[in-house]
Amino acid sequence: MISNNNIFKVVHNDLLPQPGRLLISEPFLRDAYFQRSVVLLVEHSGDTGSMGFILNKKTDMTINMLFSEFEHLPEIPIYLGGPVASNRLFFVHSLGNTVVPNSFAINDHLYFDGDFDALRDYMLSGNSIHDKVKFFIGYSGWEKGQLKDEIKANSWAVGHADDQRVFEDSGEAFWKHSVVNLGEQYRPWIQFPKDPFLN
Repeated sequence: MISNNNIFKVVHNDLLPQPGRLLISEPFLRDAYFQRSVVLLVEHSGDTGSMGFILNKKTDMTINMLFSEFEHLPEIPIYLGGPVASNRLFFVHSLGNTVVPNSFAINDHLYFDGDFDALRDYMLSGNSIHDKVKFFIGYSGWEKGQLKDEIKANSWAVGHADDQRVFEDSGEAFWKHSVVNLGEQYRPWIQFPKDPFLN
């Protein structure tokens, strides 16, 4: 008997993981955190491992709930960045080191973390962070060699990130859009049922 998963297997591109690229989960990945997820890699090293944030898993929490001084601002959602350090807040932004000192550069346009007090002052001064900052609880981490093995095992496809779309709020639609951007050979993934056991 041929497994349904084999129908949806594709010959992967030869794009290598690096900061600023996406990890797009294959449709049959059943992990509770990573099912139909899109992860932005922010660090990747063959010597130390990899770090990233899930972009499309919004929680019920907002920044406004955590910081009373933000109560009057429009609601700012918090996303589930991953299973590691799940009690810590992180953020990805496009404001750069001028606005948020001590930020870590992901690529020429994206950064993560930095001086939160500076970001808070920027927000409280009336500056909009819409499409400029995304907040996360926790992060996704891989030990040395782990991500390479998972890619080889077809858990992830590597894709290019559209720096502006990183800040969008589109749930599973974000995953589908990212799959389409991988190329025509990946389109069957979208047809794979989210829970094949219900079919």
